[in-house]
Amino acid sequence: MKMTLWRRVLAVGAMVLGAVYLINPTAGVLELLPDALPFVGNLDEAGATALLIWGIRALRQSGSALPALPSRSGRPGDDPVAARRSYSGEQKP
Repeated sequence: MKMTLWRRVLAVGAMVLGAVYLINPTAGVLELLPDALPFVGNLDEAGATALLIWGIRALRQSGSALPALPSRSGRPGDDPVAARRSYSGEQKP
């Protein structure tokens, strides 16, 4: 599944927003929910963490697929042990 450009931009924006909020450059002056509130004080940090994790997962899913592994069809080039032996000059025991 191909990820469109706007979704990549949204993922990077969410990651940046979440990371900046968690780094807290305002030293607690600008917070959505003050941490002193019982039970709900850390919900804004949880939301920022969720944004960061979502952005990372979205970008990882957009990565290109890994190439397919070679098949084990019995051809000499498909056996990694035989290829290693022929490369190093070893003989079969």
